Amino acid sequence: MNIKSLLLGSAAALIAVSGARAADAVTVAEPEPAEYVKICDVYGSGYFYIPGTETCLRIGGYVRYDIGVGDVGSFDGAKSFDHEDGDEQSTFYKNTRFTLKTWTGQETELGTLKTYTETRFNFGNRNGYPSADDPTTAADEFNSNPAGNKNVSLNFAWIQLGGLRVGKDESAFDTFIGYAGNVIQDTIVPYGDFDTNVVQYYFDAGNGFSAVVSLEEGSGVVGTIDSYVPHVVGGVKWTQGWGAITGVVAYDSNYEEVAGKVRLDVNVTNELSLFGMFGYGSDDNLNDPTYAIGAGGRGFYKIWGGNWAFWAGGTYKFNEKTSFNLQVSGDEDKNYGVAANVAYDIVPGFTVTAEVDWDHFGKFDDWVSGADVVNFTGADKKNSVGGLLRFQRSF
Repeated sequence: MNIKSLLLGSAAALIAVSGARAADAVTVAEPEPAEYVKICDVYGSGYFYIPGTETCLRIGGYVRYDIGVGDVGSFDGAKSFDHEDGDEQSTFYKNTRFTLKTWTGQETELGTLKTYTETRFNFGNRNGYPSADDPTTAADEFNSNPAGNKNVSLNFAWIQLGGLRVGKDESAFDTFIGYAGNVIQDTIVPYGDFDTNVVQYYFDAGNGFSAVVSLEEGSGVVGTIDSYVPHVVGGVKWTQGWGAITGVVAYDSNYEEVAGKVRLDVNVTNELSLFGMFGYGSDDNLNDPTYAIGAGGRGFYKIWGGNWAFWAGGTYKFNEKTSFNLQVSGDEDKNYGVAANVAYDIVPGFTVTAEVDWDHFGKFDDWVSGADVVNFTGADKKNSVGGLLRFQRSF
């Protein structure tokens, strides 16, 4: 009995030990606490803290689809050639764009450290003509209007610490004083070039007064600086509840010319807002005909015709979803434009805009002889009309 008891006891002990080892083999460690993304509301909605840092990040952008009809002169419509008989004919202008934007913000002992980037990707058709801007275009594309992937552009990529900003931006000659209305085609009469690298300082007194000084590189064959001397833009603004008064002055170092704009914004009612902008620039060293054939001539800032130009318009909000926008423009060379649209928010973040545009080209007969000279918007005739339907989902 003692031997039997001993055997039974040994077997029980072995079973217990085996069970303990089996249990140890399948034991799962406790999960580490998850680090969830935290909301950052210091710089507005949509920001969150990058895990493990004090930097706030926001990601956004939009997807856009444009359908245009009408004259090429308003760059809404498009021209192509019939594949069977080669006759020139009109067709739709279409373009799809995806834009990716990022914002960052962080508080430092020297002020707020910010960055902003915006990159655009485009797919659509283009007019089937040889282009000096794209000499690699295949010859067979000259007789068609091929749709395909178009340009990818870096529109913004700047760093700002306090009031100091450096990087890729749009000229302060346009951004500080404001764009010419809430219409899609606000440059039928152009009010300044845009893309440039900047070294810029922005001052905000906190009482409605602000100012900017911007050293700019320009862009393109005509606009890029040709020495160590930068283009210079300066501006002042007074903002109150009723609206704002703004003025900017630009020095074009390539042509040693000066241009300026003044603007008045008025909030008439909660529904109606109006603006008027006037520009004037010297042109002693500028040459319109060379601009007309794409060789240069109006510099980077005063790219309207003649010495003076104007832009005016406004926005009327019918309700929270629907608004009407209008812009009229003209210059000394008798170039005129009208753009009007109705924008409707189907749901928050999804807007449909229908716009009609008209431009009149005033100096066609006065420029170099030859019927191929074109105006600002691509027309080889006096008057052009077009329309654009835009679908845009912003996020």
